[in-house]
Amino acid sequence: MTSESTSEHIQHSLTGGVERLEVDPVNAPEKRNLYKAREPIYPKRVHGKFRKLKWIVMALTLGVYYILPWLRWTRGEGEPDQAILIDFAGSRFYFFFIEIWSDELYYVTGLLILSALGLFLATALFGRVWCGYTCPQTVWTDLFIAVERWVEGDRNQRIKLDRARWTGDKIRKKSVKHILWILIGMATGGAWILYFHDAPTLAQEFFGGRAPFSAYFYFALLTFTTYIFAGSMREQVCTYMCPWPRIQAALTDAETLQVTYRRDRGEPRGPHKKGDDWDGRGDCVSCRACVAACPMGIDIREGPQLECINCALCIDACDSIMDKVERPRGLIAYDTDANVARRLVKEPTRFRFFRPRVFLYAGALAIVGTVMLFAFTTRATINVSVQRDRIPPYVLLSDGSVRNAYTVKVTNRSNLRRDFEVTFDSSTNLVVSGVGEAIDNNTLHISLAGDETRPLRLFLTLPAGSEAGRSLPVNITALVQDDAETATVDTVFLSGER
Repeated sequence: MTSESTSEHIQHSLTGGVERLEVDPVNAPEKRNLYKAREPIYPKRVHGKFRKLKWIVMALTLGVYYILPWLRWTRGEGEPDQAILIDFAGSRFYFFFIEIWSDELYYVTGLLILSALGLFLATALFGRVWCGYTCPQTVWTDLFIAVERWVEGDRNQRIKLDRARWTGDKIRKKSVKHILWILIGMATGGAWILYFHDAPTLAQEFFGGRAPFSAYFYFALLTFTTYIFAGSMREQVCTYMCPWPRIQAALTDAETLQVTYRRDRGEPRGPHKKGDDWDGRGDCVSCRACVAACPMGIDIREGPQLECINCALCIDACDSIMDKVERPRGLIAYDTDANVARRLVKEPTRFRFFRPRVFLYAGALAIVGTVMLFAFTTRATINVSVQRDRIPPYVLLSDGSVRNAYTVKVTNRSNLRRDFEVTFDSSTNLVVSGVGEAIDNNTLHISLAGDETRPLRLFLTLPAGSEAGRSLPVNITALVQDDAETATVDTVFLSGER
């Protein structure tokens, strides 16, 4: 069957009673583009309390990010004095007075859980307040838009410039904008790598070409992603890449306080001329100032939307219009959907901050925080670990005795030098010996500086004729002599077939 009005020709054939669809490769349709090209958004400059608040938050968050690596914190002798440092070489994370070792990463997991629960609680109470004010994507996009506006002008000027043909002035403005964006991206990447090395030292090595390859790689990576995400992709990162818009729907409800168009007051909407009566109509004059100000390019009057980040710039834009038409502010404001519904039926407005989901998130946050605090304040300042040689699992000596080899690591996690006793306990007397270590009565005495880890090469020997099974449990205990703090690790001794 053919048709001249379409490029698609589908042949229907029956084989064995089963219908099969075959597409004619000659007249098959062209491949459809399933991705909609991005339509540029040109947010208009607004003034108001929320815009000022966003400037303050931007200054604080960027200041914290760029300045923190340079802060110093005095620790013990030989310890890094950088306040915040992720030290891969030393297998430690420093945060002012907190020091987390590589085998204590469960504390980092606990912090991530606390952060998630805190975000859940904030979202249940105030909607996407994180996205609107403190999300890195929002902060850097806001900064890039400010630079763009400073170079190219406000909304109308930017639209006109993009539609104009390429001239010397357009090339100059576009070049200046992109150079400034790249410089911001470079500052972002440069600050990031400082968290993993001593900042002053790395800065000198970086510009001198002596820094490690990883520093240059992550500098380039963060520069590129900042430039692309905040300069070109912007709202697409929030809409398509970030999972949070999908998750937030399960965290909010009708009582969540968030940016809301008060349709009970704004409808029916329509244009309004000076001197016209306001009876029988709403306060919304269909000026679309809220749409022009929105960095996501949406219309808040259409209700809650996945793209809305609750930046509240539409509130400032609408308030300025309400001032001009001499109507009360707050047509768009922080409110709840439940309150809008209550006012439509003439019920009093109320805010229900204490709801089951709020108690659930707050309770989980308190429990995890308490567990984390208790675990951190009671954690040991010493650590002992052991690894038994597996090849060979044991050695049968000429006198009939059996020997196992071990590598024992003792760590002093305080900032002071301390003396340790390392003892070995089992149901059968084992003889302890070591390589280059002084052992007295099967007890090893060592002295460790602050934050020092010492590997010990030790041997346990089962004398000939001793009664023992194939496997003996062994407890290795490290004791701090001055305060009696101990750490114990379990291992086994293999006697084999004798």
